[in-house]
Amino acid sequence: MFAKLPQKLTAPFGLLTDEAKLAFRSRPEGISKLISTRSISEADSYWDQYFTLFDTPSDVFSLVSPHDIRRALFDAPENVATLMRVLTSRLFNLLSDHTFPTASGASVASYATSLIKAATTERNTTKEVLNAIRVLQRVLPVIFEVQGESNAFELEVLWKKVEVNDEDHTATESPQFVIEDEDYGSENGEGTNSLSQPSESEPKLKKILLPSLGEKLFSCINDLLFCCGFTLPPKIQVDHYKINYVIWEKGVGTTTDPGPNTQYDSNKTEVLRLLLVLLSRQIYVSPGSLFSKPSFYTLHVVRKTPRRDVLTLLCSLLNTVMNSSTTTNISIASMAGKVPYNHLVFKGEDPRTALVGMCLQVLCVLLDFQSGPARDLVSGSGETATSMPTSQTNAFRYFLAKLHRTQDFAFILDGVINILEQQLAIANNLLPGSRKSMPYVPETIVLFWKMIELNKKFRAYLLDSDKGVDVLAHLLCYGLEIKDKSQQHGLCRALSYIIQTLSAEPAFGNMLSLSIKVPIPAKWASPGTVADFMITAIYSMIATTSGALNSLYPALIIALSNAAPYFKNLSVVSSTRLIQMFKSFSNPRFLLSDESHPRLLFFMLEVFNSVIFHHLSDNPNLLYAVITAHATFQELGTFTLAHSLRELKRIELAKEEQARQSERDRKGRGSREDDLEAGDLHAEKARLLRNDSDAAIATDREAESSHDPNNAFMQDEGGKGPVVARPVISPSPENTPSTSTSEKARGKMRERRSLSLEINSSIERNASVGVGRNGFVPTQEWVSGLATYNLN
Repeated sequence: MFAKLPQKLTAPFGLLTDEAKLAFRSRPEGISKLISTRSISEADSYWDQYFTLFDTPSDVFSLVSPHDIRRALFDAPENVATLMRVLTSRLFNLLSDHTFPTASGASVASYATSLIKAATTERNTTKEVLNAIRVLQRVLPVIFEVQGESNAFELEVLWKKVEVNDEDHTATESPQFVIEDEDYGSENGEGTNSLSQPSESEPKLKKILLPSLGEKLFSCINDLLFCCGFTLPPKIQVDHYKINYVIWEKGVGTTTDPGPNTQYDSNKTEVLRLLLVLLSRQIYVSPGSLFSKPSFYTLHVVRKTPRRDVLTLLCSLLNTVMNSSTTTNISIASMAGKVPYNHLVFKGEDPRTALVGMCLQVLCVLLDFQSGPARDLVSGSGETATSMPTSQTNAFRYFLAKLHRTQDFAFILDGVINILEQQLAIANNLLPGSRKSMPYVPETIVLFWKMIELNKKFRAYLLDSDKGVDVLAHLLCYGLEIKDKSQQHGLCRALSYIIQTLSAEPAFGNMLSLSIKVPIPAKWASPGTVADFMITAIYSMIATTSGALNSLYPALIIALSNAAPYFKNLSVVSSTRLIQMFKSFSNPRFLLSDESHPRLLFFMLEVFNSVIFHHLSDNPNLLYAVITAHATFQELGTFTLAHSLRELKRIELAKEEQARQSERDRKGRGSREDDLEAGDLHAEKARLLRNDSDAAIATDREAESSHDPNNAFMQDEGGKGPVVARPVISPSPENTPSTSTSEKARGKMRERRSLSLEINSSIERNASVGVGRNGFVPTQEWVSGLATYNLN
């Protein structure tokens, strides 16, 4: 008996399928058969292992590599097509099977029972559905990548409709086909489709088109998202109908909450990930073809999904996201995430966090899609043109724009603020890095952007509520947190657009004089009101990023210009920040480097004009800062191209001379040290005099370099505040001391003037080529037009 024991324990107690998984990669009947054997039949038993072998998503991603699918697409594409048909066919059949979903519990005993069932021949339909979904998630991205803009394979496999006789049309497929026609045909006045009432008196059979594989796949995904026992609790099942379109959680559209469940959350995540894969077809197309070649998959979801399904799915996704911070679900992963630094040790994924992130991603894709016939309808023309979605263009955008209940707005706003509060608390933690950053903050910001863009009533509610200040503070703090991360600069641009959009509303100015209640981290805090914090935050985004966020400047400066009429009692710090930004934007090198830069200077002047016109007596600090910077305003009033180019050339020559002087000092340092060692007092005296002279020259050069855009914003050594860069002003004839000129000197004046003109001509000719960027060359006519520069 004991001699046979090792043979029975080749696998751990016969419960796991490690040997079969290893064989799938190595044996001929595994993944290699998909590549080597041509035209495998759909009835072949080879396909069964794709439904029973894998236990987790990681199994699929480790055993089925993209390289294998890519080779199969080139060597045996018919096998990949067959795999797609087999996977989808099994999904459709299991969805209507009475054994699906398999009853499961959340206890350790039920988990052990599931392992025992995995080693036996008892069928686990839930596992088969999950594996079919996971394999589709693995195969579809490779197909999209290989096909690129050519979707011939997808059209043949997923979107080809089959024409059959009416009598061959099954009863289970006819209602789905008729429902879709009723939902969208009745709105166009077409009435009920005649397929629902076939005529028996017709002598010959009618030809009909069955839904394509892709259409049936999306219908199956919708049903799986609302399947009792799989993604919803079995207690809400009505009779024997396991598909029940009810909203997942309380919030928008419902007040009932079935309660969270870890297993159901994991299943929702799997189905939503497959939906997101299908919606991501657009990223495999070149940017130039995004609007001319829209994705069939996304078009079908936003335009062909029944109204009931759209509303239920939209509310379910929204409520899941907004309830993310108030859930009472207790799991090992969620509890471990609250222990400091435990995320560095515990690598498990919290099912709730994964579900919220997936809901946000799907929402952002659906709400942002505008391509081909899904574009918003434009009404009006010129400046009065407006665009709004309809139920026929993008149903998800349309119904989000139709939200109007105050309690729904309060629920959404509280959910967004709670997510941003958690992120700010993590950034402001006493133990840096002790808690893992919220993984779905970028998606939350994009969703909030779409909300204020599509729903004007929500935007008005936000600005009228006392929580508008909190939202603005959180957005600015998050922008300050990510401004130095190059991979997050796209999100910084989204933040700037949100702030600009909000600043255009009159109600935005009413909250600028309020105080901030959000606990701002000490490194970003500034005394004063919301306006003071907004100015200092925008200054930090512009001044401390070395031009990396140049694309953000217009939106942020326009936001300041929109808010300027409401500025009151600005502090000394914020007033100084405004003057420093004005000096940098009026710098000749910055002003002449791009054709759009004068626009920034124009809006900065608008800020000062608005404050002086509306609240002059309420802003003494800003008025004093403007007076102290009068020289900069005067220089701007007499700005000419020739003078600016001469200044830039002089600064460039001064830098070159400084570099040469440093090289000479480095070479001569050795000889001076040798003289000092020999006791040469004259050499020591010469060294001291030279150091004094170098210090004076360095002071002058620092003033000259202040006009360099790279040094436009300079920090002092303590890092407490910026050093105000004083403009370099050429001496005027009035300030030049009068000296007697000899006849010999006066005789040579004409020759010197001629030489000066030649030098000026050379400077203008050379500098005008090197100053501008992207091929822009400033001219005197362009500079003359700056005096009358306007928004047009």
